[in-house]
Amino acid sequence: MSVTEAQVGERFPLYAQPDDGRWTSTARGSWTGGFWAGLLWLRARYTGTDADRRAAAWCTARLAPWADADTATRGLIFWYGTSLAGADGEAARLRERAARACLSAYDPALGLVPWGEALGGPRLLARVDGVPGMVPLLAGADARGTAAAAAHLHRHLDLCLGTGAERHPWLWPARLFDESTGWQPCDDPAPGWSRGQAWLLLAVADALVRPDVVADARARLDEAVGQLLAQGEVLAGRLVPPADASRPAGPLDTSAAAITAVALLKLARVPGPRAQACADRAVAILNRLAQAHLTGACSGRPPGMLLDGCYDAAKGLAVRHELIWGDFFLALGLAALDGLVDITRV
Repeated sequence: MSVTEAQVGERFPLYAQPDDGRWTSTARGSWTGGFWAGLLWLRARYTGTDADRRAAAWCTARLAPWADADTATRGLIFWYGTSLAGADGEAARLRERAARACLSAYDPALGLVPWGEALGGPRLLARVDGVPGMVPLLAGADARGTAAAAAHLHRHLDLCLGTGAERHPWLWPARLFDESTGWQPCDDPAPGWSRGQAWLLLAVADALVRPDVVADARARLDEAVGQLLAQGEVLAGRLVPPADASRPAGPLDTSAAAITAVALLKLARVPGPRAQACADRAVAILNRLAQAHLTGACSGRPPGMLLDGCYDAAKGLAVRHELIWGDFFLALGLAALDGLVDITRV
């Protein structure tokens, strides 16, 4: 993290070259800025130094323009960018501001917070990466936010997993709303996107550790967990999945594995017959990532790079790189195992 911090300065890291660790960065953070802020808060928890807390707070403050941006990725940005900040008042106020803005963007007729226009493309999309983070962010607003969080999650479960004859062997990561025909599946990202599976599993896990969001829908959420675990062979398949399930010999995605590990750690805290299996599998995934995909001290590259992350397999973009969200979820999973964080509160 210190090497990354020195390299990117006031910018936000996005993905790093596997050969030398050189980061591609963004000025404003895009949808990934909260993961860099979250990593800085994790470092501050670990070291306990004032300097590290100031660095984390300064980075988080620079996310503020996104609070009013029209994007469902505000869940990713503001939940993961602030939930590790502890008693930091400015981070809490920024999270509350973002939560209320997202609640204002909630569309009761559609039953969700639309994908939005801030990152380009049509506004009335339902994308699976607009669910994780959004559930706890909305639920933290007020009673209306809790209801919106539950509706947002359940509508995405309907759209991603389908019902009856519409069910696909893999989930549909994105659907576009058309006034005449309703929700229509999109080709990009396509079914089989491993990170889509991981994002939705994380979102359901986020709900299951929050009794206020679960309400009387526990059976439905348990069913969704079972379907997601089965679709992705999460408990018995490859520890690090291919980025595209339709190309099993293609690039891997360690970031999807890290997200899945965190989701499983949360599910392990939900009483039930799956708890121990989820805990064991989470540890196995984290061990594989740490032992087989991290750069070491004598590799000629910055140590601690989580390689073999795949940003976008279809476009051939950063297909075996270090990804900032992969780093974040690996660090979060390890911090949870070490007792540095309570995984049910992040």
